[in-house]
Amino acid sequence: MSRWLLPGLLAVLALLSAVSLLAGTVWFTPADALAALRNPHGDLLQLVITEVRLPRLALAILVGAILGLSGAVLQGLLRNPLAEPGLLGVSSGASLGAVIALYYGFAAAFTLATPLFALVGALSTISVALLLSRTGGTLSLILTGVAVSTIAGAGLSLALNLAPNPYAAYEIMTWLMGSLNDRSWDHVLLATPFILAGGFLLFLTAPALDALTLGERQAESLGVDLKRLRLLALLGTALGVGAATAVTGTILFVGLISPHLVRPLVRHQPGAVLLPSALVGAIIVLAADIATRLLRFGPDVKLGVFISVIGAPFFLWLVLHLRKTSP
Repeated sequence: MSRWLLPGLLAVLALLSAVSLLAGTVWFTPADALAALRNPHGDLLQLVITEVRLPRLALAILVGAILGLSGAVLQGLLRNPLAEPGLLGVSSGASLGAVIALYYGFAAAFTLATPLFALVGALSTISVALLLSRTGGTLSLILTGVAVSTIAGAGLSLALNLAPNPYAAYEIMTWLMGSLNDRSWDHVLLATPFILAGGFLLFLTAPALDALTLGERQAESLGVDLKRLRLLALLGTALGVGAATAVTGTILFVGLISPHLVRPLVRHQPGAVLLPSALVGAIIVLAADIATRLLRFGPDVKLGVFISVIGAPFFLWLVLHLRKTSP
């Protein structure tokens, strides 16, 4: 790994963080931001920074980092360059849980019902995937994840089809598009413990992922416990990505793109990809969030939609590239 990679990524993240605090419908000066951070109980401008933009910044960094990290771990675990959190049904399960909260009115009765239900949905789907694939290998895990994801997607479609009124359908669709609008410190406090716990479990997989590049049998001969590795990766993904999806809605492609951007810079070593992928994921989400505030096409462009517009061409390029390089 280049010694300048991590400092460079941290510098870019710090710069974007500063822009995130200043940019928006109303622009602030650096002096305004510093005054707000020193005295968060001042005037309206200071409240906007500390109660609106600062929690939004914190969530963008946390969500982007866990998406990038989980994508890197899953690509190393499954040895599949197209792997990302949605492949195992985590995102779909979280989305289904949130939709249940919206559909049955729990969200209206309790502010944090939507993220809590989403977190339960993510943990439930990954538990089912683990249970059904416990005696199989990597292929079994992938197929189980696809099956669980498909079932959760069917549940989402059914909820939209049976929505009792247009407003309910609109609310569900708006949440599914993914956004950081109107997020507060309550959302940050809810998601942070699960994201940090999930990230910790994912970072523990680094040495085993390096050994896994030699093959499963060779990795086992080196002392790698494949069942423990799989459990750490899936549980970490469920906790982290489930919590991220719970507070922002569905955000795709970040977990797919981030590892590919940094892998050539770390000599394709799976363990070395993890931290840079987390930083790149945070940079992608934060930059996209800033762009959604500055680019105006009439109605606000949702964060998940904006990232998908960028990520879909990258995904197509990746498929074509793999097709050319595969034997």
